[in-house]
Amino acid sequence: MYHLINETVSSIRRKIGDFKPEFGIILGTGLGKLVNEIEITHQLMYANIPNFPISTVEFHSGKLIFGKLNGRNVVAMQGRLHYYEGYDMQEITFPVRIMKALGIEKLFVSNASGSLNPTIQKGHIGIVDDHINLLPDNPLRGSNDADYGPRFPDMSAPYDKVMLRQGLDIADRLNIIAHKVVYVATPGPNLETKAEYRYMRIIGGDIVGMSTVPEVIVANHMGLPVFAISVITDEGYHADLKPVSLAEIVAVANEAEPKLTAILKELIALQ
Repeated sequence: MYHLINETVSSIRRKIGDFKPEFGIILGTGLGKLVNEIEITHQLMYANIPNFPISTVEFHSGKLIFGKLNGRNVVAMQGRLHYYEGYDMQEITFPVRIMKALGIEKLFVSNASGSLNPTIQKGHIGIVDDHINLLPDNPLRGSNDADYGPRFPDMSAPYDKVMLRQGLDIADRLNIIAHKVVYVATPGPNLETKAEYRYMRIIGGDIVGMSTVPEVIVANHMGLPVFAISVITDEGYHADLKPVSLAEIVAVANEAEPKLTAILKELIALQ
């Protein structure tokens, strides 16, 4: 991994010059338009970055974007990678290691999710306080390089408590309905059955999605503080559960996108 990371970082630095990002942002479903708020200095297609996996999801762009957001230097992934696309966990989390090697000090992650909690409804925002990992693999499996992090990283507080509080305060001030949530990660790509939704609620979940946790594990392994935010796109707690389409999920995410953008812009300005 050391050689892959060095090769990739060297290639990126040749293209971005002396630009040093302070923060990394993973733009999941619902935050893709945040790039419109960034004063872009460089854009690199994943396909043109050595060793970089390529997102295969049709509504994810697949670009690494460098620029300023509220006066702060950021690098944003416009298009994330998922386990259901066929990537292994090391590939999914490779971009996080690259962003850390480029100099980021904090990581901001976004996603779309389904609600397990009747008080959390479509269009609401979830700010993640903890997670439950139901994915079948772990990005830290295999030999450990102590230069990147410890063999057994602590996960007692995987999401930064200060940024969590700041995010909730910002949402309250902007009159945005936001909940402190526990995120359940599943492999996908199918949505859950009624029994699976009930099970995940019983074990302590508030929302469920197909991403985020691998990146958060690797960020914690490398000592990167994390803030994760979710737009709730569907509701899995109904007794008479109705089918939901991808088009409906994306439509709700797009409608709620300005809320996530507003929270994240203000939060980054506070760091």
